[in-house]
Amino acid sequence: MSANDKKLQLRTPGLRLLAACALAVAVLGLWHGLDVRDGIARTGNRFLYGWYGAAFVWGMGLLAASGWLLLIRRQWSLERVFVVCSLALGVLFAAVLPPLSAPDEVAHYISAYQVSNRLMGKTAADEDGRVLIRAQDAWVEDLEDVLADDGSGRTSDRDSAVLGQMMTQYTYGEIRGGGPGGGKSAAVSGDGVAVSYQPAVHTTPLAYAPQAVGITLARALGLGSIGLLFLGRLFNLLFYTGMGYLTMRRMPFGKEVVFGVGLLPMTLNLVSSMSYDVMILAMTAYFTAVCLDLAYRAERVRLLDVAVLALVMAVMGPCKMVYGVIAGLCLLIPVKKFGGWGRWLAAAAAVLGAFALAMLVVNSQTVALYTGIQDRHVIWADEPGYSFAQLIHSPLLVLKMCYSTLVWQGGELFSGMIGGSLGNMDPVLNTPYIIVLGLAFTLLMLALRKPGESLKISGGQRVWIWVICLICLGALMFSMLLAWTPVSASFIRGVQGRYLLPLLPIFALSLKNDRLVRTDCDDRKLLFGMICMDVYVILRIFSVVCLRV
Repeated sequence: MSANDKKLQLRTPGLRLLAACALAVAVLGLWHGLDVRDGIARTGNRFLYGWYGAAFVWGMGLLAASGWLLLIRRQWSLERVFVVCSLALGVLFAAVLPPLSAPDEVAHYISAYQVSNRLMGKTAADEDGRVLIRAQDAWVEDLEDVLADDGSGRTSDRDSAVLGQMMTQYTYGEIRGGGPGGGKSAAVSGDGVAVSYQPAVHTTPLAYAPQAVGITLARALGLGSIGLLFLGRLFNLLFYTGMGYLTMRRMPFGKEVVFGVGLLPMTLNLVSSMSYDVMILAMTAYFTAVCLDLAYRAERVRLLDVAVLALVMAVMGPCKMVYGVIAGLCLLIPVKKFGGWGRWLAAAAAVLGAFALAMLVVNSQTVALYTGIQDRHVIWADEPGYSFAQLIHSPLLVLKMCYSTLVWQGGELFSGMIGGSLGNMDPVLNTPYIIVLGLAFTLLMLALRKPGESLKISGGQRVWIWVICLICLGALMFSMLLAWTPVSASFIRGVQGRYLLPLLPIFALSLKNDRLVRTDCDDRKLLFGMICMDVYVILRIFSVVCLRV
């Protein structure tokens, strides 16, 4: 048998799997194309045929490229394949789930806009703290023009409509038209300045650095509102992809798990938006990779390693302080690698000190506000809420509320972590539950030990990882109990499945054990299966949006 025949024989199973999966997704995509046709028949928006066709072709091309790299050629490392898949899927998700449609994205958008003003040397906000924007960009926050031109408030009894918050065919029509005045021509004619009524998020400006660079570039190029929004999203996606590549390179094992978490629909929804969750996901993943590398592969801990850990904690901490518990992963690193207890204590002081200093500089007022108010009022419910002192002195109440939340909302948290409600937490724009289960099962399979693979994480270390995850979950629920839950609620409000994503990789890796060994599928086949499910999910969401008129 010639060398070419041997190569063909090795590639044949991969080609068959690629063809079968691509055919299945194509058939499902054509099936949902019937829904697109029905939606167009009701409105006459025939441009959606071209948009759905472009999404379909992009998805099929992605399956062909990722299938070739994962199943047939197999010469690229997982981190290099991750770059291709993350960017291609991110662009697809960003196109189908349009700007400002992600959870809280409008607040993150205006926060990034504020940072962009500073980068350009312009006045960031007015004397009342309201962010200044280009007049031509005001329409994305007020589609129906019900707000005062100066941003002072509503001029009618209706709520303002934000682009992407409720996704319908109308949303795609607004994007196609580029808003009032169209694309670049609107930028040329729009020289005025408006005031945004959206409050900026009070956190470290570093959380919005990638988005702000994209927005600044769009403004420098004279792009219109739609170009500005998409470029801000693109730079956020590029940052996440770059950090994902560095994370996987640093991982001593478990690269496939990091890859898999990055392929979850909820992850793709977030990283293709302007959310600061991208900074949290990227930094927690990289912090985890550094800790695992130092614990299980590196011979010693260098000063540079400590500096990197401290920097990551300082950047990530102010975004959501509850994730500061990942500093506990440093305890996986043996003291001897530091060179003794003295250097270990100095390193711990540096990492924790960086986190504490960042919190003091950025979030001290917020922490003081939540811990100091005795009679809290939950604005969204217009009801009294819990005070910090009340919760501290009522531990049984806190435990009861946490238990009730897990009992009544546990299924939604699990589904939400995978991708149960995408867009602006829209339950209709969801990942079908059978796909949720399929993705979760695939991720579990990726985490299991393979034949011949040695276990790195000991039993005691595994328990410590679970303790860290439990503390983080408890801190998340406590913060939402304090900030978002009225006293009349029977469970904690505001806890979302996406909040669990930062600790999902390390939790999944802790599940490796000697009793369950995976023998039937390799990692690359499983990852390709996840990509196929992602493409199906986003094509289905497009069809659902087309049915909304």
